[in-house]
Amino acid sequence: MKKKFIPALSVIVITSLGLFFLFGTGPQNKDVLKSTFEIDATYYDEGFVKISYMDKTNKTNHVVLEILGMEKSFQKTLVGSKFVETVEFSTPPKYGWKIHPITFLIDHQDLGSVSLKTEIHSFGEPAPPIIYGNP
Repeated sequence: MKKKFIPALSVIVITSLGLFFLFGTGPQNKDVLKSTFEIDATYYDEGFVKISYMDKTNKTNHVVLEILGMEKSFQKTLVGSKFVETVEFSTPPKYGWKIHPITFLIDHQDLGSVSLKTEIHSFGEPAPPIIYGNP
């Protein structure tokens, strides 16, 4: 029962967050966010995901990084406008990387609170789109 509950809960949470991010920002603000932030989450066959973040304005106060859909929640607060975080993943998930979206809740000096969401992709494959929002 527990094993069936976690994927179902993950799908509900991911769908809700996707809708929130999708409708959370206007097109002009999206362009500003797109030109300000660079994020990526890449899985390497050695068994880890490398998550990178860069704020081109260098005005990030801190970022709450979270990987959703994991059995044991991963959440970390990082300070600064640039970081690379490595998280162990022994194998790609059975149901694909979409069940483990990566979210960034950013506290920015000029833009206030900003939220970004992306998905993990395997090394050598194109990065999925980034969803921009304001909580």
